[in-house]
Amino acid sequence: MKTLKMKSIISCLLVFVILPAGCNKVLNEQPRSSFTPDYFKTIDGVNGGLTAMYAHLRNIYGQAYYYNSGVTGTDEATWGQSADGNFKDMDCSGVGIIQSTSYPTSIIWGEAFPNINTASGVIENASSAGLSNALIAEARFFRAFDYFLLVQTYGGVPLDLGAGELKFNTSPIRTSKRNTVPEVYTKAVFPDLLQAINDLPDVGRVVGGLTKTTARFYLSKAYLTYAWWLQNPNNIPTYPASNRTDPDGHDAQWYFQSAYDISTTAIDNPAAFGLQPTFYDVNVGSNDRNNEILLYADHTQTSEKYNGTSLTYGTGGAPDNFAGWMMTWNYPNIQSSGTNSVQREAEQHLGRPWVRMAPTIEVIKNTFADKVNDSRYDGTFTTVYRGNWPKAGITAKTLVNANGLSIAPGDAVLSFLDNDNPAVAYANANGNVGAGILPGRADFVVNPGGISRIIYPGLWKLGPYRTDNAGGLGQPNAGSTRPYPIAKFSELYLIAAEAAVKGATTKGGKSARELVNVLRARAGKWRFNNNGNVNKVEDDSQVMTAATPAVIDINYVLAERSREFYAEGGRWFDLVRTQKWAELAASYTIGGTNFGDHTPIKVTRTIDPHLYLRPIPQGQIDGMVMSTSDKAAYQNPGY
Repeated sequence: MKTLKMKSIISCLLVFVILPAGCNKVLNEQPRSSFTPDYFKTIDGVNGGLTAMYAHLRNIYGQAYYYNSGVTGTDEATWGQSADGNFKDMDCSGVGIIQSTSYPTSIIWGEAFPNINTASGVIENASSAGLSNALIAEARFFRAFDYFLLVQTYGGVPLDLGAGELKFNTSPIRTSKRNTVPEVYTKAVFPDLLQAINDLPDVGRVVGGLTKTTARFYLSKAYLTYAWWLQNPNNIPTYPASNRTDPDGHDAQWYFQSAYDISTTAIDNPAAFGLQPTFYDVNVGSNDRNNEILLYADHTQTSEKYNGTSLTYGTGGAPDNFAGWMMTWNYPNIQSSGTNSVQREAEQHLGRPWVRMAPTIEVIKNTFADKVNDSRYDGTFTTVYRGNWPKAGITAKTLVNANGLSIAPGDAVLSFLDNDNPAVAYANANGNVGAGILPGRADFVVNPGGISRIIYPGLWKLGPYRTDNAGGLGQPNAGSTRPYPIAKFSELYLIAAEAAVKGATTKGGKSARELVNVLRARAGKWRFNNNGNVNKVEDDSQVMTAATPAVIDINYVLAERSREFYAEGGRWFDLVRTQKWAELAASYTIGGTNFGDHTPIKVTRTIDPHLYLRPIPQGQIDGMVMSTSDKAAYQNPGY
């Protein structure tokens, strides 16, 4: 189990300097032990601080233990066969418990505060270097971004890191006072994002750089989250204790309306951003960094220096992008006539199997119920595993597979069926993974109702993509060199739809149903059948939009969110914001931990109200020089 290692608020950081390289701008990483006010008054200092802020995204997004904390225990996933306590704790199903010493829930605390302090250093001192407001706005964005993560996760958090509220601190301190939730939003998150919208450019100064659209995205989402907090429909407790009133005098409805207005303004003024023509195009590796991605934690296969980590072997820690390993089952165990017919490969359908997380049967059957018209199931999961044994040097032209039938390289070896077929006959020996067979089919099969903690469709959308495999298996044990998506333009439609459901006055053509139907229409457009591995030019958008309910409610918006952004890491925030976690994730079904076990078991979760806030990490509590009672008061109730 991953152990908890806390960082001090003032930590050693790397300075990253943006330098020209031909026509492109690249990140040149230079080690530096500390930042000082004088350093931030130089151009190099500001550039170094800003680029460090971009780099810190890699310590959060793609970091699998943090990823797990946002997915496991929700209605999207549970623990997998190889899970340890880091994953079982998050499931809230009696196999573990979330505690102040839990590692996954500590990560944001440890990563955000050093970055916030760096941002404050840039904001306070950059004007002395003659830097533009646009550059300072990037620091404002990142300070707001981190505080928004913190306040959603822990409730109120300290704005004073030792030198005063939102001031750059250079002296380590061992006391701390938490601000309230309204103070964090109205003093830090909202003002910084409003200024960022005003000062950031329409087009980023570097590829993947911050823009007005990205700032509008986060302001609208912060307004939406705060509106729910003010309204508090299910009486979920907050901490530190505070009245559900806004210091600026606005009510929840004002913030729902503002969330709608800002998100629709972003939709109407996209600059270089927009929707990709198909859902497949959003997630296929060959189209990474497309114009639907507003913000990402970047990686590259071209340089270990700029990738931030090894290109050949991932150690399972940041800044590796290894989130995609978690929901990858041990497909290399599949055998055809005694040969491992599906080899571990650095290819988007495959990748490195860690089996730490698994989708539930409800995800496959209910969330993605329509697998015919809606392309998002096909564009999310690997459901067909194809033979690739020649890439491992195995010379056999064919292998004997299910029903004694031969398969060739590229043929389906094992398939997860779209719908349950009662004729499927399972046997432990089938494919060496306890799969099933159907008469006349050469591939082994598994029913949707037969998935388990050890065998389930893989997460294609986060799978690795590399162009340096040279016809072989490549480097499947390395972290993914793909950028990890953090924010997508498409989510603006669902932010606006959610605000509309909550009573925001809508614009013409942008009712909740119309906004949702923009994404549902796109989901009905196909250009490629991913798991069929064939071109498929088909437009089922009218069928998709006609099936949308006449009246949209919050549960439907949340279901669309899951179809659109399944297992990308933000589901816990969605369920906590809307206070639907205990309702939508209260139980699930899944098979057991052994190959051949396809009997669904219903599991019940206990999601107490105190779990809507994560615990303050024990390392923070232990490191403070405060009285025992003050330390106890610093911790969130229930931990």
